[in-house]
Amino acid sequence: MKDFPERFVITIGRTFGSGGRELGRLIAERLGISFYDKMLLVKAAEKAGLRPEFLAHNDEKPPKFFGGLSPLSLGFYSGGGAGGWLGDQTNSGSDHIYQAQSDFMHELAATEPCVIVGRSADYILRDVDNVVNIFVHAPIEACVKRIRARSKEPLTDMQAKTLAEKTNKLRANFYNFYTDKRWGHASTYDLCLDSERLSMDELADLVIDYARRRFAKSAQNA
Repeated sequence: MKDFPERFVITIGRTFGSGGRELGRLIAERLGISFYDKMLLVKAAEKAGLRPEFLAHNDEKPPKFFGGLSPLSLGFYSGGGAGGWLGDQTNSGSDHIYQAQSDFMHELAATEPCVIVGRSADYILRDVDNVVNIFVHAPIEACVKRIRARSKEPLTDMQAKTLAEKTNKLRANFYNFYTDKRWGHASTYDLCLDSERLSMDELADLVIDYARRRFAKSAQNA
């Protein structure tokens, strides 16, 4: 991978049905690097000695104990490998998952180039060098169409829209709980992409070109 550092991470936040996972997988294939989405849960569970189904059940869900309060407002901080804000005084499944995933992401960033989808990876790796953060979104009509096309069960437009809204709310609550940024806000990311504007191949080319230029500039300024 010419002009790319030995280790780097591309993180992808996404609205449900926007094709963020598809884009992430395509970028990883183009670059010949690892792709982590659901597999991150399995690997994190193995490292932390947790059951994978426990992580999957609580994936990208904020703790219920504190309601709308975040660890930032409560003053809880967890140091060490995760480098993130955690409710150390809670025993919620979400906190255990966040810690396990945070530790595993830092391990990945230190050992291999990869693409990570979701799970507030951009924030968790905020102090790591050579990280590019992307957010993928699309008009609700396009998301509904994609959700229906990939669903194993038949869905109406209304059902798909409701599923998208519910999932996006969970993802936003999870991200906003554990970080001091806002999910989906442009200032949180390096690039925000409307997946309806270009094809997936074109979007992958755009992200890869941006990352190459970013890393080349960083190397020059080092």
